[in-house]
Amino acid sequence: MVKNKPIPVKVNLTPKEIRMVRKLLGREPTYVEWGMFDIMWSEHCSYKSSKPILKKLPTSSPKVLVGPGYDSGIVDVGDGMAVAFKVESHNHPSAIEPYNGAATGIGGIVRDILATGARPILLIDPLRFGKLETGRTKWLFRYVVKGIGDYGNCIGVPTVAGEVEFDESFETNCLVNVACYGLVRKDKIFLARFDKPGDILVLIGGATGRDGIHGVTFASKTISEESEEDRPAVQIGDPFTKKLLIEAVLEVLETGYVDGVKDLGGGGLTCTTSEMAAKGGTGVEIILDNLHVREEGMNPYELMLSESQERMLLAVNPEGLSKVLGVLEKYEIPYSIIGKVTDSGKLIVKFKDEIVASIPPKYLAEAPTIKRKAKKPLNLEKLWRIKKPKEPKNFSEILYKLVSTPNIACKEWVYQQYDHEVGVRTILKPGDSDAAVLRIIETGKAIAVKADCNSRHSYLDPFNGGAGALAEASRNVVCVGAEPLAYTDCCNFGNPEKPEVFWQFKRGVEGLAYMSRKLRIPCVGGNVSFYNEDSESKIAVKPSLVVVILGLIENLDGLVTAAHDCSKGGLAIALALMAIKGKLGVKVDLSKIPTSKPIRMDELLFSESHSRIILTTSTKENAKQILKIANKKGAPANLVGKVTDDDNFTLTFDGRKIVECSVTQMERFWKETIPKALEVR
Repeated sequence: MVKNKPIPVKVNLTPKEIRMVRKLLGREPTYVEWGMFDIMWSEHCSYKSSKPILKKLPTSSPKVLVGPGYDSGIVDVGDGMAVAFKVESHNHPSAIEPYNGAATGIGGIVRDILATGARPILLIDPLRFGKLETGRTKWLFRYVVKGIGDYGNCIGVPTVAGEVEFDESFETNCLVNVACYGLVRKDKIFLARFDKPGDILVLIGGATGRDGIHGVTFASKTISEESEEDRPAVQIGDPFTKKLLIEAVLEVLETGYVDGVKDLGGGGLTCTTSEMAAKGGTGVEIILDNLHVREEGMNPYELMLSESQERMLLAVNPEGLSKVLGVLEKYEIPYSIIGKVTDSGKLIVKFKDEIVASIPPKYLAEAPTIKRKAKKPLNLEKLWRIKKPKEPKNFSEILYKLVSTPNIACKEWVYQQYDHEVGVRTILKPGDSDAAVLRIIETGKAIAVKADCNSRHSYLDPFNGGAGALAEASRNVVCVGAEPLAYTDCCNFGNPEKPEVFWQFKRGVEGLAYMSRKLRIPCVGGNVSFYNEDSESKIAVKPSLVVVILGLIENLDGLVTAAHDCSKGGLAIALALMAIKGKLGVKVDLSKIPTSKPIRMDELLFSESHSRIILTTSTKENAKQILKIANKKGAPANLVGKVTDDDNFTLTFDGRKIVECSVTQMERFWKETIPKALEVR
């Protein structure tokens, strides 16, 4: 019988989990082992609350090469090439240290892609902040964007797409989600596993320091006034080291002597070694004295838990060790030989000739799940019963106001800080279209990428909010001529211990799974970020289920000259944005718009109903062909108007003018909102 001795270090484990740890080991854990269980059984690492719900998502298709469970999903794009892509959250670090929090989010997601053997080729940044009028939001917004821009620009990976949403629920807890895509040959894919006992473990890249310790446990609790004390849990990035690391790792993998590779992100050395050994069914022995460190006097607890950036772990065949080390030395990448893969079935950690931890890897990597209670929030029924407002009289004035709202206004202030053309692959850049398009130079094809989420929809109806995120992302890549192949998701919610929050999460994932099955688009990975909640005010973020999608363009020609989906602001805003970006006028007869039943004029103009796309084409013959195709597929469609060579934006209904605006004036309102709010001159 194991006695319940006082735990020598602070842990965030529940009393039940503490008893389970003692029972599994059959003894009292060492202080290092307590720390290892603490981080591996944290919500951030273990997905102990979300895993049972996430199993509802379909994950396979003929195109999926690697699905959930590894560093990133990998999808076949033909001609021997594949795309690896992944999304992660860096919400908590960014909320207290926006520059480094956002920058290291980019660093981590790039390493995830690199660990599959893929060259990172693009970044996406879905962001959410509080009301743009507040000082805190302006501070977070400025430095999150700067952190992403500085890091991405330095490593030479273009940030080509993203989204920004403002809402008071994100005031304390901003959401910083980052995604990366990479290209890899199908026969060159690597998986994060230890399969071969005898392989030598080489830790490469940045030195290990005390920054980032307890980063994952910090990410597994709510933000409070004491969170400032957690600032040391935020990692510090080094993009210049990362650029060298990218090139060195890709060359090292080409040697043929590397059998496994993984980045050191959340959970540091503990997470990397335990997960790789658990997946391979092997053991591992680590000698901590061998680590190259940034700070003197670090103890084994700190060395195993540190989340210092720019580090990766290689499992190297002993026969090729000298060749691998030669490549690292050529790029001046620091490295340490820290141990080996064994057949012991245990993760053994040594420090100063003592064994400080000895744990079967599966005990760490396979945390017990928690069955959370889910309860529908009582206020939802009340929100659904809110009476419709009176129909406005001046729709032109409403349109001017809408184009100048922060959630619709131009985001050029954001993306002008990013180098979105480095790498010479970018065809359609931020602001050009509904999705970014990049060439696969190796095959002559192209990929389309986009991130989508509507937090307000998800707050009012999580099921349809989750389903709608995938529907909108799919429409956006279709609008640039791509077939949606697969997606990854980032689930951002409040405290899952609250039944109302867990209900939002459960219903959101169920909605996503429903749409995923109907569209036959699989989920190949994702991320769950809970505890995005202010512990003082008890305000949680609006549920934000972000979908990051991959589409494939086989042929860069088509019938359509422009396409835009109807989303935020509905039909009127979609038409307005097309006119603004094209700097041309529009004349549309609203009576020609296909509707399921008679509706009010404001609903016709501004409804955010899904599954609607506006197309333009160059000839009447092309228009007839488009209508023929739509009819064949059972999609309602009609000719509704034309583009004009003037400054007039005119919407009529049976000959009566409903909206009459100046395209130039709309563009001015649309462009000036965010720079004005941030006092950019």
